[in-house]
Amino acid sequence: MIKKSAAAPVPVRHVIWLGWITVVFLSFALCFWALLRLHFSPGISPPTNSLSRARLRSRIPRYNNFNGTPKIAFLFLSRFNLPLDFLWGSFFENADTANFSIYIHSAPGFVFDESTSRSRFFFNRQLTDSIQVAWGESSMIEAERLLLANALEDPANQRFVLLSDSCVPLYNFSYIYRYLMASPRSFVDSFLDLKDGRYHPKMSTVIPRSKWRKGSQWISLIRSHAEVVVDDEVVLPVFKKFCKRRPPVDISKGKLNMKLQKQHNCIPDEHYVPTLFAMSGVEDEIERRSLTYTLWNQSATKMDNKAWHPVTFNYADVGPKRLKEIKDINHIYYESESRTEWCRVNSTSVPCFLFARKFSRGAAMRLLSEGVVAPFDASSLLGNSP
Repeated sequence: MIKKSAAAPVPVRHVIWLGWITVVFLSFALCFWALLRLHFSPGISPPTNSLSRARLRSRIPRYNNFNGTPKIAFLFLSRFNLPLDFLWGSFFENADTANFSIYIHSAPGFVFDESTSRSRFFFNRQLTDSIQVAWGESSMIEAERLLLANALEDPANQRFVLLSDSCVPLYNFSYIYRYLMASPRSFVDSFLDLKDGRYHPKMSTVIPRSKWRKGSQWISLIRSHAEVVVDDEVVLPVFKKFCKRRPPVDISKGKLNMKLQKQHNCIPDEHYVPTLFAMSGVEDEIERRSLTYTLWNQSATKMDNKAWHPVTFNYADVGPKRLKEIKDINHIYYESESRTEWCRVNSTSVPCFLFARKFSRGAAMRLLSEGVVAPFDASSLLGNSP
């Protein structure tokens, strides 16, 4: 009878080696699978490095009781340069530099210096982490968040005013400073528009229809509310996924326009902050109105791409009578809510608007020449553009 020889035992070191190979292989497989999901997922896109930094709470000093001189952070959202910098320069000349700071989100790489700006107040005030912005896309609200995140790094900044490159002040710095500092509330245009078709039903798992709001993007925030915007990691991803711009009307496409216009349309910057505040439970802490006056031109034809476009004020449009009419506005009526918002600060009646848009260079020069912002000879600017 032949005896079968027993199999030679496998060395322990081989078992360990095979175990490590298995672990490494599985780790690589899991990482590869995760990257594939991230790349091909139709859902929420990952944030850029700059926006990730904007979300870091450790980046922002958290002071509940700031004892120094409070500042207003003026946050300019610009395409490239600031065409009305000469007017703002005069505005800031009459202010104490300890009472304000300036931040500009412009095109990536654009630098404010002697060759691109008429005013020293804007030199090197551009963000170093700016992004490319497309109107009507979520990049607009991402740029706003970047401005707020940068401004929040300075604990002295206690008020945050978002402005476009066509905004002008309607009063001098002293008046605007007292107005904003006297109020413990933010100013955010916010209303419920049941006729608005921009709400996407698929948002409902995170944003209920009852919390959907609309309003002007030109906001003025107190510090705690600015932190709410920068810290948000819930509402923004939903906007990036579902709130997109419908393609503009192109007459050359003929009947195809009707099909394109049936796509869901949403302008994120007109909904994000008021909706976020409704979701965050801070609506009772804000004045539900904007401090920036805008005159809208509603076209009679739906195919006109100028429908609901803000009117640009030129030199002839901003005479003393017109300015007085804007400054005398003391209430705003919201038809969709049958609500009248009376403009008050601490129970005191005040003008509704501190700023206005959209103003041309000629209109801004007239404001200067008539001493609205400060005494100035606007004729000295003619022919001296950078």
